Amino acid sequence: MAQLGSGHTPSRSKPEYWENCTVPWITLADVWQLRDGRTNVITETKEKVSVLGLANSAAVKHPAGTVILSRTASVGFSAIMGSEMATSQDFATWTCGPKLEARYLLHALRGMAPDLKRVATGSTHKTIYMPDIEQLRVPLPPMEEQRRIADFLDAETTRIDDLTRARHRQLTLLTARFLTSVFNAVRGTTEPGPRKPSGLDWLGTVPSSWPILPVSYEFEVLLGKMLNQERVQGEHLAQYLRNTNVQWDRINTNDLLLMDFPPEERARYSLKTGDLLVCEGGEPGRAAIWDGRIGEMYYQKALHRVRARGYSSPRWLFYCLRAATAQNVFAIEGNTTTIAHLTGEQLRAHRFPFPEREAQDRLTAKLDADSRLLEQLAELLSRQLKVLAERRQALITAAVTGQFDVSTASGRNVTEGVSA
Repeated sequence: MAQLGSGHTPSRSKPEYWENCTVPWITLADVWQLRDGRTNVITETKEKVSVLGLANSAAVKHPAGTVILSRTASVGFSAIMGSEMATSQDFATWTCGPKLEARYLLHALRGMAPDLKRVATGSTHKTIYMPDIEQLRVPLPPMEEQRRIADFLDAETTRIDDLTRARHRQLTLLTARFLTSVFNAVRGTTEPGPRKPSGLDWLGTVPSSWPILPVSYEFEVLLGKMLNQERVQGEHLAQYLRNTNVQWDRINTNDLLLMDFPPEERARYSLKTGDLLVCEGGEPGRAAIWDGRIGEMYYQKALHRVRARGYSSPRWLFYCLRAATAQNVFAIEGNTTTIAHLTGEQLRAHRFPFPEREAQDRLTAKLDADSRLLEQLAELLSRQLKVLAERRQALITAAVTGQFDVSTASGRNVTEGVSA
């Protein structure tokens, strides 16, 4: 029913193979277009290959309409070629004959995508090997029925995809609205009385009674301990937090590692309830407050421990960091010789508005309430997105396996009583 093929990578050691590149060449770098399953036809590729490169490798140029399936690393993603293209060896291809509709095959492959991922093998990069690809089977109704199924699924998955995009848009708008509230609180826009320039371009004006102070005036900032091989195998192993453990206003302790912290270092690198942890790199300035859920906890060099020593609240500083990060302050000011970093010197010197403690507590209480509401709404939207994804998958599987008649189905409730 279809001609099975694959692709190849021309030798990178031959510069002439990579000159005058005109043939679109699908590689794993293009999988990002396919991950959400909403791109049926791929028309643009990150790389192109030359005719000379094709002629001197096992890569071939496939005709428009060829169906592709990623089979290594990112397994199970599929699309249809929108023009003549070649692929790397990471893809299987099917050029359909007169008895197989390419759009139907595409939906059939997407229907079996969960199974393809389960059968992929490999400890580092999962792979479906070509002998297994050769054994793939799909139901084959008459061509007219294939086209009806493809038309139905094109329409119904588009409708689901529109809902999915709307939910993602809602989540984006809710987050943006919350960050606007954070920014306004840090600027004191709801506070009465005269205002003054903050001296910070990203912040604008603040209430005249609010002093603008460096972080070091109110807080102690200490970078964590460097990890090395000796510390992994030391005699005084203890759990510690890494940059990846700290997300905005949330600390994940499900994947803690161990590092050696001798007794003489433990006071210096231990955490106390209420300490603010600030990321040095990755997303400089990302922060969360340690809640003391584990009695003995330490932290790595990728994190700053910020501990109050004045009248100011760590929670207020957290929201100042959230506002500054949303304005790309640390991404711009960070050390960008390799990747952006927020050094201890920069964090200590950074200035923020510090109103009286009563105003800090009042404003942070309001932001905390807004944050809880955002979490509830985000959880609701996430559940809806999960249901939409499950329905989409079940709909495709049911249609290509003939569990209902697409010529009479409306698309609503058609998956009731069918198996995914």
